[in-house]
Amino acid sequence: MMISVFIDLFPSGLQQGLLLAIVATGIAIAFRLLNFADLTPEGTYTLGGSVYASLIILGVNPILATATAVLFGGLIGIITAFLHIRLKIDTLLAGIILSTMLYSVNLRLMGKPNIALFDQPSLFSCFSQTLLLKISILLLICLIIAALSYFFLSTEKGLRFRSVGLNPEFAEKQGTNVNLYIMLGLFAGNALASLAGSLTVQIQEYADIGMGIGIVIHALAALMIGESVIGTDSMHKVVGAPIIGALIYQQIQGLALAIGFAPSDLKLVTGFIVLITLGCKAARRESKL
Repeated sequence: MMISVFIDLFPSGLQQGLLLAIVATGIAIAFRLLNFADLTPEGTYTLGGSVYASLIILGVNPILATATAVLFGGLIGIITAFLHIRLKIDTLLAGIILSTMLYSVNLRLMGKPNIALFDQPSLFSCFSQTLLLKISILLLICLIIAALSYFFLSTEKGLRFRSVGLNPEFAEKQGTNVNLYIMLGLFAGNALASLAGSLTVQIQEYADIGMGIGIVIHALAALMIGESVIGTDSMHKVVGAPIIGALIYQQIQGLALAIGFAPSDLKLVTGFIVLITLGCKAARRESKL
């Protein structure tokens, strides 16, 4: 019985995992590459969905609506960077402030807590509305993002970008515009969060004001699982960890449901996953000493 339930949940878990992989990749840019604890994706994920839903209702083309949602998310990331760089606001606090403000912005954009989009066009409506096709499109998007990330991080500018997170003082002495790279990184990270939000809305065919609650902790859990499984000792692994981790994480969630946990228990499960992952990483570090 449990196995059959897990098998039934596997395809939808794969779909959700690929969506989460996009957010986790954005989180990895800020948290891992820039060493910038950015919580703004909590708001920009929902922003992507609300911008897309609002534009689709107005009759805007799905491609343009998705691109606009991505751009808006990226711009919010730049604002987060500005708050930290110019106003000297702590990274966590800057993200919390903007996420709080975005709740009202998203509600204003949608006009109500949720919007149904059952009869509206989407990037997926041009094709057969099968789960397999949606998974294939999402997988292609994830692979494109991973390939672009790997290509950029392998260039000279990518090396400068990574040096900003490792040692910003040294990077600045080498002539690197640290502030510019921080803005670029937060733009990319939050643009990916908004992309995931808009794609989520297109797949589930509705936007909800609370859809982004907890997305950062889910993405962080996925990222840490990926890093624990494949490591981070090469650029391939750094780029692949968010995707692998997100896929594993969602299947763990599916397994929890198959075992008998209620959907309301999944946040508790997420917390335990994070704690166990952190504990394993700490134990691994101690064993190397």
